[in-house]
Amino acid sequence: MLSKLLDFAVVVPTRNAGPGWTQWLDALDAQDIKPSEVLVIDSSSTDRTAELARARGYRVEIIPVSSFNHGRTRQDAVSKVGGVEVIVMLTQDAILSTKQTLNALVSLFDDPRVGAAFGRQLPRPGAKPMEAHARLFNYPLSSRVVTARDIPTLGIKAAAISNSFAAYRRSALDEVGGFPGNVPLCEDTYVAAKMLLADWEISYSAYAAVYHSHDYTGWDEFRRYFDIGVFHSRECWLLDAFGKPEGEGLRYLRSEVEYLWREAPGWVVSSIVRNVLKFTGYRLGRIERRLPKYLKKRISMHVSYWECEVDNGN
Repeated sequence: MLSKLLDFAVVVPTRNAGPGWTQWLDALDAQDIKPSEVLVIDSSSTDRTAELARARGYRVEIIPVSSFNHGRTRQDAVSKVGGVEVIVMLTQDAILSTKQTLNALVSLFDDPRVGAAFGRQLPRPGAKPMEAHARLFNYPLSSRVVTARDIPTLGIKAAAISNSFAAYRRSALDEVGGFPGNVPLCEDTYVAAKMLLADWEISYSAYAAVYHSHDYTGWDEFRRYFDIGVFHSRECWLLDAFGKPEGEGLRYLRSEVEYLWREAPGWVVSSIVRNVLKFTGYRLGRIERRLPKYLKKRISMHVSYWECEVDNGN
């Protein structure tokens, strides 16, 4: 059944989307419900990303690479799409899996209590075992709705969402102040947490799915978790309200080792090493204020964050 809410926009930040971009565009064009607008926020790509999007009739806004920020860029995009209550946020490497994917996601907003929603992520074709496990662990086969009442049970997991494939109700987004102006990452978690604390619901659909996973190296994992640590350090209200993530990290490690031991035992040692790197990166991120800025720029995955760093008082 088609969603009652047919008026929505799609926003995607891009930067040199590469050969997979045509597949992304084809999957969007094939959807059984069509967005009122597609806005591509392109960080000065040097390939044909912007050209191919314009050829499909999509609106393209070019920004300097240096101005991109996970939160601020998305909030700017929200202000540029008018007249719609729901904004779907995708990334350039998240491929809609079926023709019904957007309908399955947008239909969740038929419930007026839902402030944000996200869908399932499937491992990309050829994904390595740890990529596959990450998607199985974080994106279960059963749909669910999370409310503030679930915070004592779920902890930080209550605010789980994804910036690769999620949608937001504009009125709920406005109520919580929109996406944060300057964060290294986790702008999606920031908004989901604020919405829960404001008594909005976060809905997850196992039927709305995209193909999306990453083949991170150990160094990539270290850098990414350093940035997560920075985010948690600077947005300390989040852990105060939802609890620390270490317990969830241990649960993930146990699940991953069990999965690999069963499916790909040759990867178990690599898993343990990578998780040590994640933990080390995260702990360094939590104490980042003691580190010199040049070192933070060297070990961060999102170096541009440090170029426009602001002191938010945390």
